[in-house]
Amino acid sequence: MANDHTKAKVPIQSSFYYGWVIVAVAALSVFFSGPGQTYSISIFKEYYIEDFGYSNSFVSGLYSVATLLAGSLLFVVGRLTDKFGQRTMMTAIGILLAVTCFWNSFIFGPVMMFIGFFMLRIFGQGSMTLLPNTLVPQWFMAKRGKALSLMAIGTFVSSALFPPLNTFLNNTIGWRYTWVFWGVLLLVIFVPIAFVFVRNKPEDVGLEMDGKKTNYPVRTHLHVDVSEVSWTVKEAMRTRAFWFILFCVSVPALVNTGVTFHIVSIAEGKGLTAGHASMILSLMAIIGFPLSFVSGYLVDRYQVKYVLAITFLGHIISILMLWQVSSVVGAVIYGVLWGIVNGLERIVLNIVWPNYFGREHLGSIKGIAQSVMVLGSALGPLPFGLFYDWYHGYDEILLIIILFPLTAGILSLLASKPVYKK
Repeated sequence: MANDHTKAKVPIQSSFYYGWVIVAVAALSVFFSGPGQTYSISIFKEYYIEDFGYSNSFVSGLYSVATLLAGSLLFVVGRLTDKFGQRTMMTAIGILLAVTCFWNSFIFGPVMMFIGFFMLRIFGQGSMTLLPNTLVPQWFMAKRGKALSLMAIGTFVSSALFPPLNTFLNNTIGWRYTWVFWGVLLLVIFVPIAFVFVRNKPEDVGLEMDGKKTNYPVRTHLHVDVSEVSWTVKEAMRTRAFWFILFCVSVPALVNTGVTFHIVSIAEGKGLTAGHASMILSLMAIIGFPLSFVSGYLVDRYQVKYVLAITFLGHIISILMLWQVSSVVGAVIYGVLWGIVNGLERIVLNIVWPNYFGREHLGSIKGIAQSVMVLGSALGPLPFGLFYDWYHGYDEILLIIILFPLTAGILSLLASKPVYKK
């Protein structure tokens, strides 16, 4: 049980269930994970190469190794979350990510760049997404899919806003002051909101999941078990589903990070511009946003493994489309396809863990999953960078990378929800 004790009341009184306030703060958290996300850092990569004279593969290598190290340590954040609670951890991580942004504004060599990448990945991409994804399931069961879909608004606004805004800021005030800008916003906006409004569980403030005590309408569906069983980490690791799903959640991280980190270079290699690359990232987010609600609807009504398998089929189709892109129209089509896939997978990858293994030890279980996702994202950029240096393009690596979603699609169909046995 978390040691973050709070008064038995919510900070604001409202006619609706306080869990929806939690969802709003969680959405803000995933929005402010942006400085540590690849769709944001990728805009800085070309400036680093130009200012420091590094090769594509060298910067990619630093990023991959830093991400690998961050992923290997992220499980610690999950355990600390189970111990101290999301309120304490969100406040602390928000401060640390702000410090990280300030650090990145001062980098002048490969060592500082490596440390900067590491802190961005563990505090931004890792922790700022892990914490809200363990917080929201504590407050919802029957409406878990809907709640996570609403939380995902922060993700899609972030991925739509950061690339063009970073491009604009880098061109106007410079990349160093752009990092300062995000650090200040974290300290002024996110940290105070997290500290004031976050409560770890409804039980901490005299409420029940889904707002039962406030007569909030709760619907149960075929695949939502209101008598949820919580598995320990060791119990979950003894199941086949745990390992199959663990591989599945790593694949989108690997594929998306590899493509996103090199999206400007990929676009330029196809006769497009950095502006077109930013457009693809923003279009992906804009299209993905409404699809997240479709995903939330589907996972509340159908088995998660089927929805997951559909997303991997979409990955294969979108990669083939990117391989064939040769015009602005093709780039738009790819952005739409990529957005559809991301919108569907965003919810299903988060809801599978509480749906399969309960919420009591969710921080530790999601910590492992988030570590694997970060590790997967570490493996994406370097192969793309190496293939570019070797073959002066990305066609070969795009075809090879298809093997991963193909394998994940098969494993997701084999990953049925495990039956708890004492």
